[in-house]
Amino acid sequence: MTVVEVQVAEEDIAGMVTLEAARVNCGYSLVEAADLFGIHRDTLWKYEQDSTRVSRTFMIKVQEVYGFKQNQIFFGVKSDFFRIKRNAS
Repeated sequence: MTVVEVQVAEEDIAGMVTLEAARVNCGYSLVEAADLFGIHRDTLWKYEQDSTRVSRTFMIKVQEVYGFKQNQIFFGVKSDFFRIKRNAS
């Protein structure tokens, strides 16, 4: 598995959503989305909390299933997203 680490600048985070928010905006439950990705719901929940080490393949699948561009979804620790977003305001 290839892991891609992505750095996000504070000014870039304004138009982004978390992995969880992307799922919710698409109207999928945790179980429905996990089934679409072929993973267990607990694994998806963990990714939604911290997606810093997800594979590039998973990132691409997220884009395809949720219909977001890669630069629109924050892949990282969810609490970092909110901290960065708060500091950028």
